Amino acid sequence: MHTIEIQTQAFSDQKPGTSGLRKKVKTFQLEHYLENFIQAIFNTLGDCSNQTLALGGDGRYFNREAIQIILKMAAANGIPRIIVGQGGILSTPAASVLIRKCKLDGGIILSASHNPGGPEDDFGVKFNIANGGPAPEKFTEQIFSHASVIKAYKIMDSDDIDIDTIGEYALQDMIVEVVDSVADYADLMEQLFDFDRIKALFESGMFTMAFDAMHAVTGPYAKEILERRLGAEPDTVMNGVPLVDFGGHHPDPNLAHAKQLVEKMNSASAPDLGAASDGDGDRNMILGPGIFITPSDSLAVIAANAHLLPGYASGLSGVARSMPTSMAVDKVAERLGIECYETPTGWKFFGNLLDAGRITMCGEESFGTGSDHAREKDGLWAVLFWLNLVAAKQKSVETIMHEHWQLYGRNYYCRYDYEAVDKTAAEQLVQDLRDQSAQLAGASYGDYRIMTCDDFRYSDPIDNSVSEHQGIRILFSNGARIILRLSGTGTVGATLRIYFERYESDSERLDRDADEILQPLIEIAKQITQLEKKLDRDQPSVIT
Repeated sequence: MHTIEIQTQAFSDQKPGTSGLRKKVKTFQLEHYLENFIQAIFNTLGDCSNQTLALGGDGRYFNREAIQIILKMAAANGIPRIIVGQGGILSTPAASVLIRKCKLDGGIILSASHNPGGPEDDFGVKFNIANGGPAPEKFTEQIFSHASVIKAYKIMDSDDIDIDTIGEYALQDMIVEVVDSVADYADLMEQLFDFDRIKALFESGMFTMAFDAMHAVTGPYAKEILERRLGAEPDTVMNGVPLVDFGGHHPDPNLAHAKQLVEKMNSASAPDLGAASDGDGDRNMILGPGIFITPSDSLAVIAANAHLLPGYASGLSGVARSMPTSMAVDKVAERLGIECYETPTGWKFFGNLLDAGRITMCGEESFGTGSDHAREKDGLWAVLFWLNLVAAKQKSVETIMHEHWQLYGRNYYCRYDYEAVDKTAAEQLVQDLRDQSAQLAGASYGDYRIMTCDDFRYSDPIDNSVSEHQGIRILFSNGARIILRLSGTGTVGATLRIYFERYESDSERLDRDADEILQPLIEIAKQITQLEKKLDRDQPSVIT
């Protein structure tokens, strides 16, 4: 067992996006590709001799092999200790909880989140810092700088470590501690929520639930918490065994990909609550019988009712949402008299606000919700919140949502995703819109008059860092919005996301069909952008 230095050449495509580096598995399997990026992380950390890190992932294809490579490289780079989730499994929120509980210096999370898995699909690597959250742009830019000029990496010439048995193992001078992947996370959830009240709900025999783990990482977490600790029926967790290819399905908890759950919740025998989580456990979808709760509405309901739950009984310091997320939570913040922050897309932008105590809860329209218990969005946390809320109010999901709309009004909202489009064409479409933004101000389209059009720019109120070009906003005089942005989570071509929002306060108009309400905005967006012609697409890939 000894350290060797391998000569290498830099790859030009190792710039981390909003959620780390995501590529096809075959790209990460290229000779030196993964190793170069991991060495760039260690080089960014600098002196590794006092660093203790967490390591784990969502169990997708190449997860176990990558962990063994990273362990050997960590030992060769002088890291004294690494904590690994048993079997190489750690949901993204559980990794954040582990980093924070054990006061680690950071962690390497192996995941491509909601992207498909398997030998022909996606893999990802990201680094989380000591607060448990994704590395900020300053850090990821340094990683890219090192990756761009790398000439060699260090690795141990040694046998693989047993990552399936809990215990401590030596790899040269480094200690590898394999821990229960679920226990710390489940214990924290028990502190935040009223497990006794939720357990009583299940024991009443009057309440049923379906949770679709989508053959992804949350299966073991959901089984432990929902079925063992809370007493839900043994078949409550669907698709609960993590598989390297997620059973051949797309592990994205939305109406398009969680078809089995959606069909169940729209059936005559629908459970009282339906929920799903994604590949790495940080996203969530909430459903009631025949009703889909949009992530934006879910964030607003959670913020409005946080005082009813043990972990948040003292109230909220503030809330935050990503810019494309609907403004439903803004109405709640206004009524509560607390600050509401608007940030770019990417959970890392919430980190400074959480660390500074400016906010307690935050969320994104892309099915992500969370609080200050971690520095990642947390799918199962959101599901437990809704469970606890139903138990506390003794009301159905549908009733809770409708009562919320009656009090705050309704933000009709949807998102169109145009996936795997030509990247150059998509970038040109956005640039064209940016160029004509000044001319659009004041233009009218039927009953809609554009008040302003801009490119969202964010100045962090904590560290004064500035993030430019975070999405085109078309804002109308009646409060409606159209947002366009290019997503950084895909691995093929580009994904253009378009968001549509219109607020309605008339109590007689709160149960209208969202498509009907938003159709004028959809037509305006097509007319302004000429996207059907420029992208050669007449329909979005996914509507959520």
